[in-house]
Parts: sequence; C-alpha cells; structure tokens
Amino acid sequence: MAALIRRNAAADRGRDEIPPGTLYLLILKTLAVRGRLHGYEIAESILSCSDEVLQVEEGSLYPALQRMLIQGWVQAEWGVTTGNRRARYYTLTGAGKKQLGIEISQFERVMGAISRVLETA
Repeated sequence: MAALIRRNAAADRGRDEIPPGTLYLLILKTLAVRGRLHGYEIAESILSCSDEVLQVEEGSLYPALQRMLIQGWVQAEWGVTTGNRRARYYTLTGAGKKQLGIEISQFERVMGAISRVLETA
C-alpha cells in the first residue's frame, strides 16, 4: 500500500494543472492559430504547444466546447478524420475572435498582478 501511495504522490507532483479560467483562452487561441480542428486535435495541439505540460482532459474539453457553441464563440460541423472516423470539427467565429481578445486581456491583467505580488513578496 505504501508503494502505491508514493507512486501516486510522485505522479501528482509531475502533473501541472491548467490554471482555472484559462481553458477558453487556450481553446480559442488554438483555433485562431490552427483553424478547423476536432476535439482530439485541439487537446493534442495544446499539449504539444505547451511542451507536454498542459493536458486537456476530455471531461473538461467537450463541456467547454459545448458552452462555447452556446455562446456563439465557435461553430461546429461533422466531418471525417484522416483515420476515417466521424468527428465534430470546430472553427472560430467572429464572436470567438472578439472573446479571444477579452480572454487575453483578462489573462494578462491577472498575470501582471500575480507578478507584482511575487516581486514584492
């Protein structure tokens, strides 16, 4: 039992979580740069661009994409992957481009505030 606990603790130390409130930003930016992608491609692109640090789980990605569809930030259409599987492909809308600007601005404001705290602490 102790070995299992140590192994899990070691795995947890090596895993970095996506900061709260940044998932929309990451998805929107990925679609802005890469264009039309299905969910797995979005997750893989974020993982790759982050040097394998930011892993978006299916349980977070697809509900976020659904909320983004409702907001009108992305649109979706069914297509076929290169592996000949049916998948929903997402593209950024005009509203999504506007929201990306808002998300970037909010992120930069928060990161600046955190940096100021770290510099004075």
